[in-house]
Amino acid sequence: MTTQHDTPTTPIRVLLADDQPLLRMGFRLILEGEPDLEIVGEASTGAEAVRLTADLSPDVVLMDVRMPQGDGIEATRRIASSGSSARIIILTTFDLDEYAFAGLQAGASAFLLKDVAPEGLVQAVRVVASGDAVVAPRVTQRLLETYVRSLPPVQRTTAAPDRRLAELTPREREVLEAIAEGLSNAELAARFFLSEATIKTHVRRILTKLDLRDRVQAVVYAYENAIVVPGPAH
Repeated sequence: MTTQHDTPTTPIRVLLADDQPLLRMGFRLILEGEPDLEIVGEASTGAEAVRLTADLSPDVVLMDVRMPQGDGIEATRRIASSGSSARIIILTTFDLDEYAFAGLQAGASAFLLKDVAPEGLVQAVRVVASGDAVVAPRVTQRLLETYVRSLPPVQRTTAAPDRRLAELTPREREVLEAIAEGLSNAELAARFFLSEATIKTHVRRILTKLDLRDRVQAVVYAYENAIVVPGPAH
């Protein structure tokens, strides 16, 4: 049985997509220093990122939002809709960038600031590859709340509810609301007095019923469908 500190037998395969060679080089130096991470390719345009994801089957794509020949948002959308299992981390300059939210909507699993600390970058790649957690949930939550507050009140309240919501059990609905708060599996287990294994089963069923890629998509979905409502702006 492997522990958290053991090196997995299969490294996490990472594709770097950014039009700045120096930034790609910096990320490569950081990530290649980890025994469980492997850089499998580099892309300098959105179109190249889509093609290399299909060719190389990376586990994680680090995707700049602003690139020539199809920006990172369009590339993310194409990769997500292709059925690829690759998880995408959007790279952005500002944490409340509208592109960051568009990236999450398009199917990204997380976003990171380009000046992220090396250990933060490494942790983000591992967490997103595991599919179990939301990276920087409080930041993601703030981004989503800012976006939702920017919508006209009519658009927030009159959108027809998604019919897929009716397929959730009352407990699954409660778990979805808690996921949208940014709670980890351990925190969900403590809140509902359930084992983490049971929580994982609930999360898997929620994602399947709502046809969502991962937990971050569940958070986006919860905000878009007014399952959670942002508090007042600070």
